[in-house]
Amino acid sequence: MPMSTCDILGSDQIGIYLAVCGNVVFHPNEIREETVQIIENNLGLERVPISIGGSNLIGALVAGNSKGLAVADIATESDIDKLTSYGDVIVMEGGVNTAGNLILCNENGAIASPALPDEGVEIISEIFGIPVAASSIAGEDIVGSLGVATNQGVLLHPDVLPDEVLLIEEILGVAPMVGTVAFGSPYVGAGIAASDNGAITGRETTGPELNRIEDALGLI
Repeated sequence: MPMSTCDILGSDQIGIYLAVCGNVVFHPNEIREETVQIIENNLGLERVPISIGGSNLIGALVAGNSKGLAVADIATESDIDKLTSYGDVIVMEGGVNTAGNLILCNENGAIASPALPDEGVEIISEIFGIPVAASSIAGEDIVGSLGVATNQGVLLHPDVLPDEVLLIEEILGVAPMVGTVAFGSPYVGAGIAASDNGAITGRETTGPELNRIEDALGLI
């Protein structure tokens, strides 16, 4: 299955700019045609150009699956209207609102940051239509930046703790592996965008890292 490296708006942090949610990939409005082709060829999903509150950091601000989406409260009414075409939407508020950084999910389940309130976790579960559990990854709260998940696998920060691994496997329904991206970065969620069809990483990602990503996400 396809894997490519590229940059988006001059950055290697692919996962900060692209939000893969079910059968859709949300991406910044202004990206190069070459990047558009890489997204189409590798992820194999419907592309939706969007900004969130004027920001291009779509992957940091949006998370979700085929049933529902969570978005930061900087989203405008028109942003939310556009998102509702692709599922029910929860607007995250109260200072813990960077949904893409705080939620790791696939179609089976979601891991929510311990920074989110209990009632927020319950609403996410309802909107996404899946079980949701709160957990750190490697003892850190930004779980969406520290893991990348598809329905076939999940790649996590190398320092993930054993009890975290067990919970993540139970909730997401896939066996986790650990690895890095972009020449040693443990922030794999920030550095990778992946679907069940393929993945995109930053240009600095090494051959061994690409092999590990493919293996972890069931792309080989």
